[in-house]
Amino acid sequence: MAGRRAISPVIATVIIVAVTIAVAIAVAFWMTGIIGLFTGFEQLQITTIMDTQQGIQLTVRNTGTQTATITDIFINGRSCAAQLNCDVNVDGNQEQAQNNRYTITFNPGQQRQITVAFRLQDAQAAGLGDIGPGTSIEVKLLTASGKEYPKLLVLQEWSPP
Repeated sequence: MAGRRAISPVIATVIIVAVTIAVAIAVAFWMTGIIGLFTGFEQLQITTIMDTQQGIQLTVRNTGTQTATITDIFINGRSCAAQLNCDVNVDGNQEQAQNNRYTITFNPGQQRQITVAFRLQDAQAAGLGDIGPGTSIEVKLLTASGKEYPKLLVLQEWSPP
């Protein structure tokens, strides 16, 4: 045993540094994956809003990285699902509120067209007063995560029937 020699301190230091760097890189990649899971977000953008003969027409895009679900649409602070009994069409299909909630889903990058119409008597009963050309309308989208996306419109063509 007297003839055996150990590795030099310099080589031992190089091996320890190399192992430390390899472990640090592995931990960095692992943490990046975990952070990516927790940093997904929804972000809806109302790209256009206008009034038409059918109602208030919105073009909405999800620019976030997670799926977003619209659960209600508010007109001047009044719920379409619970108070105004709105007719909501999404990409030409009727959307029904269930338990005073909608389920209008947007995948990341998806764009959809939403048309909202309500009757004048429902608006007056909900306390919105007279609505017609020149009236300012705030349309607000509420998502399942609790985020609100408002947009203001001054009516020009459409007035509730």
